[in-house]
Amino acid sequence: MVAASKSEATANRTRLGTGLREGQPHGTGVRWVARDRYRGVTRDELKTSAVVVVAVLVAVGLVGAWGVLIPGVMVWDNVVVAAIGTLRLTGPVAAAFAAWVALRKRRALYGRPIGLWTALKGPLAVAGVVVGSFGATVLMLTLRAALSEQAGRLLPSGLLMGASGLALYVMIGWVIGWLVPRAITPLPAGIVAYALFAWLAGSGTWAARLAPITRGPYDLFQPLSAAGFLDQSLWLLGAAATLALAWAAVVTRATQALAGAALAMLAATTGLARMVAEPPTTAVAGGHVIYSCQEWPITICVHPGMRAGLGDLGSTFTTLAARLAGTPAAFQRVEQRSRLDSAAPLPGVAPIHVDDLSSGYAYRAAAEFVETLARPCAASEAAGYRAIVVAWLRGEPLPAGPRPELRAAAAWFSALTETQRREWLRMFYTDFATCRLGGAHFENAPTRPGLRVYPVNPSPH
Repeated sequence: MVAASKSEATANRTRLGTGLREGQPHGTGVRWVARDRYRGVTRDELKTSAVVVVAVLVAVGLVGAWGVLIPGVMVWDNVVVAAIGTLRLTGPVAAAFAAWVALRKRRALYGRPIGLWTALKGPLAVAGVVVGSFGATVLMLTLRAALSEQAGRLLPSGLLMGASGLALYVMIGWVIGWLVPRAITPLPAGIVAYALFAWLAGSGTWAARLAPITRGPYDLFQPLSAAGFLDQSLWLLGAAATLALAWAAVVTRATQALAGAALAMLAATTGLARMVAEPPTTAVAGGHVIYSCQEWPITICVHPGMRAGLGDLGSTFTTLAARLAGTPAAFQRVEQRSRLDSAAPLPGVAPIHVDDLSSGYAYRAAAEFVETLARPCAASEAAGYRAIVVAWLRGEPLPAGPRPELRAAAAWFSALTETQRREWLRMFYTDFATCRLGGAHFENAPTRPGLRVYPVNPSPH
């Protein structure tokens, strides 16, 4: 009977999968069994969920990068900015994943003594998974960029900053998940992380540098700062390490963790001080850029990362140059400039702005340039006559206008040949540029008494 009882007890222990020791209270053994089984499930879930999270982060990262990439721009800085821009979407996902693992880890370790390495192993593993997905996203972006000739060079410090930012997202999510071990916690953790960095990025003050973003607006003529990225990486890594070690010090009561947190905070403060002290960079003047140019029929020069747009820009501005020939606005060279560059262009040079190479970029650049030729007119009548000439220069249909005299002027101007219009503009360019056009400048337009009526094909003599 005794042997049978022992056999039954052994079978029960085997069926429950427990290491119940001799003399241990039965209730304690049950709790130990439950925790062991729960911990095993957590490990399996972590392995499975890591694969899923990597796939989700890569997909979300590619979507985020596609929204940041400047269309048509072939420059490595564009790839770096796009990679960092993915953090706006992938960061909150990483924080939510870290919160989920943290709350499961706390439940699995409930009531057990925790060593320093045991405590740090969880957040480090999550950070490794998240940073690995970031590396996979960057690899896909660089492979795509390598298929075409890119201007500039890839800045590893920019990629380091992106990885450091994700580490901070992970630690924020981990701490939230550990402090609030509820099933719903991952969603609020992701929302909190998103809201925090979105608020910092949109603050418009020095606090914006605390967020893992690039300084905006991104400008092709304003090269990215490798030193600035290193300072930002030092701040982000220091902040992430401070959170990790301070949390570990509270959980494990290890003095070495507290000392490490102090050192990490010192590193974060150093990076922050260097960021704040860094002077703002300025746009590179157009003359200092090694342009890519098309020499015929007029010279068109753009940033080397936008050389794919030379063809359309050349055809658009060649027509515009022919229409402005003989006027004070005549030009033989077109140069792309930064919007931050306020230097006056040389005579015969037309400065233009091209933000991207999406559909219609040449038209947008020409339309913006034409708007600079004549100041806006305060009087509605003068603005109507100005609009007729501006529409022709842009290659748009001539506006009819709300008044009979404007409709008559548009009809008269549309009846002229291209050569006649160019000669007309050469004669009256000053009136056009200074908002002095009126009905007298258009032959069939109504005229007021005392105003001269000009011929259809006026002679400059």
